[in-house]
Amino acid sequence: MRPWLDPRGRFSPLKASAFALLLLPAGWNAALFAAGDLGARPLDAALHEAGLWALRLLLVTLSIIPLVALLKWPLLVLLRRMSGVATFCYALLHLLLFTADKEFLLDPVATEIALRIYLTIGFAALLAFTTLAATSTDGALRLLGARRWRRLHLLVYPAAVLAVVHHMLQSKIDVGEPLAMAGLLAWLLAFRALAHGFGSPGRIPPAASVASLGLACPLTALGEAAWYGLVVGVDPAMLLAANFMPDAGIRPAWIVAAVTLPLAAAVIARGPKAPARPQPAAT
Repeated sequence: MRPWLDPRGRFSPLKASAFALLLLPAGWNAALFAAGDLGARPLDAALHEAGLWALRLLLVTLSIIPLVALLKWPLLVLLRRMSGVATFCYALLHLLLFTADKEFLLDPVATEIALRIYLTIGFAALLAFTTLAATSTDGALRLLGARRWRRLHLLVYPAAVLAVVHHMLQSKIDVGEPLAMAGLLAWLLAFRALAHGFGSPGRIPPAASVASLGLACPLTALGEAAWYGLVVGVDPAMLLAANFMPDAGIRPAWIVAAVTLPLAAAVIARGPKAPARPQPAAT
């Protein structure tokens, strides 16, 4: 099916706009590469950008169902498959550019993936994304059956954890964005757990939704302090204090707050769902 058409085959401005936006990062980086504006190591810069966009789009994909449930935007569901396939495409491009950086010599590529743990983790995540993309079609859904298909696609959550860990290990010391992604992923996993406990996302009480959103910020701050304390040897208390110092730079917890706190405010403003009016009895 053409990505700009809705399930009935009609042109969808929402899907067409989303499709153009999904192509934009790749097109922008290709233009920068062609113009020689990606620095001294353009191929290396391009592969890192592809990996970053794969992770960003992964978080966007995982956030669609929570946003539908919290904000009552059902049309967003139309974008979930497209966003998920785009995540796989950017992840695959990330690997292809890594292979190009090794002059397409498969032996050194395989050796590095096997010997470097962060590459092993990233490759495992890519294999999971490949499985999910290959079974994202309506034909695969009919072949597997709805229940088995849903169980298989739960693989996206451990794959997301692997992808974030890959990014953190690859980034080494500068882990601001990976930690922010980890905080957002923690919220998405908490929402998924709540949805499972309450039966469906639409049944999660507003108070529970707001609590899960609010917990993401302190968890991110604690994760940053723990990472730098264990890996770099920085005093964790100093890192926690930095979250309250505007001159200490933008902290990962601030990024998570900028995303989750407006959502929490929207949930509070919407309030509890009004009970349905009783229907008259059939005569």
